[in-house]
This record gives sequence, C-alpha cells and structure tokens, in this order.
Amino acid sequence: MILAMTIAQVIGVIPFTRLGNRFNSVTYFQLLTLTRSVALLCIVLASWYKLPFTVLVILASLAGLVNGAAQGYLRVILNHVVNANRLPRGLGMAATLNEMVFVLAPVAASGLGSISPVFSLLVITALGILPAILIPRLNIRSSPSVVKTQQRALTRPVALVLICSTAAEATVAAVEIGAVALALSFRYEPFYAIFFTVPLCLASVMGGVWVSIRNRMSAPGTVLLHLCLMMLGALMVTVNFSVITTIVGVMCIGSVIAPLGTHFSLVLDEMSPPHLKAEVFALLRTSNAMGVIFASALLTVTSLSLSLLMITIFIGIVASGMAVAVLGKKSVIETDCE
Repeated sequence: MILAMTIAQVIGVIPFTRLGNRFNSVTYFQLLTLTRSVALLCIVLASWYKLPFTVLVILASLAGLVNGAAQGYLRVILNHVVNANRLPRGLGMAATLNEMVFVLAPVAASGLGSISPVFSLLVITALGILPAILIPRLNIRSSPSVVKTQQRALTRPVALVLICSTAAEATVAAVEIGAVALALSFRYEPFYAIFFTVPLCLASVMGGVWVSIRNRMSAPGTVLLHLCLMMLGALMVTVNFSVITTIVGVMCIGSVIAPLGTHFSLVLDEMSPPHLKAEVFALLRTSNAMGVIFASALLTVTSLSLSLLMITIFIGIVASGMAVAVLGKKSVIETDCE
C-alpha cells in the first residue's frame, strides 16, 4: 500500500500541481487535503467491511495521487505566512517536528492499533485533515503581472538539487528500512533495530534545532561538506565494522538531514519564478519519494551491504557533481571580478 501510494504520488505530482494554477493556493490545498482524507476514510471503511486487499491498494493510490501537489502548495503558503528572514528557522522547526513525529507516530499507532486497527486508521485520517482546517485564509495566486513564457520548472540547476535530494533521502531510507537487517547482522533481535533508528532521529532533531538557531541558508561549500558527511556516514554503515561505528555513521547521516532539506527548499525557492514555485516544491517532495523507492527496490533485490554500497556510491557521485557546480560558480565569480 505504501509503495502504491508513493508511485501514485510520482505520477500525479505534475498534473495536479499545474491544475491548481488557476485557483487560490489555500483553497486548492484544502481541496487536495480533503481529497486525501476522503480516500483515507474509504480505506478505513474498506478495512471495517473487510474488502479485498486490492481495493485498499487502489484507495491508497488515490490518496497518494494528490500528496505531492498538496506538499508543494503547503510550501508556497509557508512563504506567505513566514517572513523571508525567518524562513530558515521555520523550515528547521518543521524538520525537527517531522522527525519527532517519525519517532512518536509508530508508538502511538501501536497503542491505538492494540485497541482496534480500524480505529488507528480513523485517528490518522482525522489528523490528516487538520492542515486544511488550521491553515490561515489568504488570497494567494500566481501573480497576473508575471509573464508566463516557455519557462520550465525542471531546469539543470533545479535538476541537480532534486538529484541531491533523492540521494540524501535514499541514504536515510536505506537506514530506516534496513534497521532490522542491521540488528540481525550483529545477531541481535529485531527489536534492537531501535539502536539505529533512534540515534538517526535524535541526530536529525539536533540538526533541525541547529538550523533553527542559525536561521540562514547554508553556503554551497557547506552543503558540499554536509553531503560528504552523509557519504562518510553511509560508508561507515556499509562497512558495518561494529555496533558503535555503525551508530556513529547513522548519526552522521541524521545530523545533516535537516540542514540539507532546508537548503534544498530555500535554494529552489530562489531558482523558481512565482507561478512555478508550487510545481518545483512538489517535485522536491517527489524526489524524496523517489529516493525511498530507490532504496526500497535495492533492499528488495539485493543484500543490505550491497544496497548500502550502491547508495554510498550514488551519494558520492552527487557530491562530486555538487563540487563541480560549486567550483564552476566560484571560477565564474572570480572571472567577473577580474
């Protein structure tokens, strides 16, 4: 069901994002959120009446179709809710809360699921509609004064950032999905997968706090260092020398999740014209989903160690591409100064 929802998100991101250009962004976001909630409610009802699993997969796909577009418009709305000079702090806080939810949600779902799995799904559905209710009423549209030429959302610089985001998300997903396999590789019970997932989340929370306190966009050189640190962490997890070194590697990965995610969001905001921002932000969300799909596919068809090695190589190639871009930009600036 998760795979179906993710694939549907990739398919629906462009058409559903472009469809909203003619509407108020807040109203369209509420409509997308309501559509997703209705699909989730249908999953609850289908589970209650014990309909075939195929029906649940189809309903999950319908919920996923609008998910990327909803995230894109939510990010556009954030630009109008938060002052530009406080946007890094807001994104850092969002990243911190996201990781806290990642840690607490499974615990809450398990507790509610012990009462009733259907009740657990119903609570999730109710929580999913909250953004549509809590979002402030604003009149946000693509500016009529903007001349909509043949500009494309997916330019080369945007594509580089999206690839970086995909590689980073694939690295994180490999650790999250492969945590049980990591525990088993050290001859621990599956429960001890928390030795790797909890440090990952704690390091990510600390990274989000650091971004919030710092409250400014990272320099390109700093982003390159963050990618290198993530590559080092992935390499340490791949080598799997000991529990301690693996946990340190996991924490290296987690510590740069929020700084990288915040930078990608801010730099794409600068790169995109007003009428394409929602589409670009939706593509960013979808690139994260592609990273999860990539990591899941590798872990399905290959061993954990080989999957981690391939993802480490992937993040290394991305870091090299970023280094070339940074050095090229630096040489252009030096030439202009001369």
